[in-house]
Amino acid sequence: MKVLVAVKRVIDYNVKIRVKPDHSDVDLTNVKMAMNPFCEIAVEEAVRLKEKGVATEVVAVTIGPKAAQEQLRTALALGADRAVHVETEERVESLAAAKLLAKVVEEEQPGLVILGKQAIDTDNNQTGQMLAALAGLPQGTFASEVKVDGGKVQVTREVDGGLQTVELTLPAVITTDLRLNEPRYAKLPDIMKAKKKPLDVKSPADYGVEVASKLTLLKVESPAERKGGIKVGSVDELVDKLKNEAKVL
Repeated sequence: MKVLVAVKRVIDYNVKIRVKPDHSDVDLTNVKMAMNPFCEIAVEEAVRLKEKGVATEVVAVTIGPKAAQEQLRTALALGADRAVHVETEERVESLAAAKLLAKVVEEEQPGLVILGKQAIDTDNNQTGQMLAALAGLPQGTFASEVKVDGGKVQVTREVDGGLQTVELTLPAVITTDLRLNEPRYAKLPDIMKAKKKPLDVKSPADYGVEVASKLTLLKVESPAERKGGIKVGSVDELVDKLKNEAKVL
């Protein structure tokens, strides 16, 4: 079974985000970029399926600028066999990304597609669901456990009320949650080997998909500074402050 894994280039989660002085966008000057954390979990799950003998090939795909090949090489170092880069300098929105991924799915014919449930830059949580709809595939979102058995896959999902397990017929789309696994670190020999693994470069035009943004970014602002908390000496004092200062009671 072939597993297709989508990854995204984002600002490293350890970096403190800066806004441009004119508030037109986030300042990316000299900012460290990395693979989206949820995408790392998706890659790890695909590699584990291969190590178990469930998957025979892991293909990583990304949509983004030329620099995004760095994240694809990371996926290859973590255990993916080859990669596909849909290169574009446009700001790609969720629907356009889903349309491109649907074309890649049509071309690659994977038995399973795994994506992170969301990207930490936009936090949209849309692409996996849109991809499943466009490709006509069953979906299991927010996966905290994945079990493949023959032509079926059981996905344990994290929902508000606890855990829900659904069974999907392969091929299917899965989006990963935080507790699915803990991604490994790429070893130096694997990083060196990844440089020789195949990486195909395509363009949105190759798939007949228009990626021009339909949204206009008007303004970006940093979150308001949070005030420090205080300690109270008793429950009565707490109630008094909530009632007379915070005005929430």
